[in-house]
Amino acid sequence: MHANVIIQLFAATLFAGPVLAQTPTDHASHHADSAANAPPATDGEVRKVDKSAGKLTIRHGEIRNLEMPAMTMVFTAKDPAMLDGLKEGDKIKFTANKVNGVYTITAVEVVK
Repeated sequence: MHANVIIQLFAATLFAGPVLAQTPTDHASHHADSAANAPPATDGEVRKVDKSAGKLTIRHGEIRNLEMPAMTMVFTAKDPAMLDGLKEGDKIKFTANKVNGVYTITAVEVVK
């Protein structure tokens, strides 16, 4: 009878590992990790808005995550609606990534 209890304890320990390993991650910490990995915002000035093409020409500072020096260039907007309300001369903060080989604005806000 004593051996039976030991076998049951062993079996319980054996199967407890996979159950504990499947504990879901904390949703808030998942988003914190994503925010920590987000590229830093870059300062820029809108030079041209082309809503029909979904493109934005920006004079910008260094974009570190793209290893790009300060310059003026055209970016594609991830969502053309991001261009609504932007106009030439606006000072902005934006984030950009290379998406499928295309320099893409992923977030933009006007700085007052």
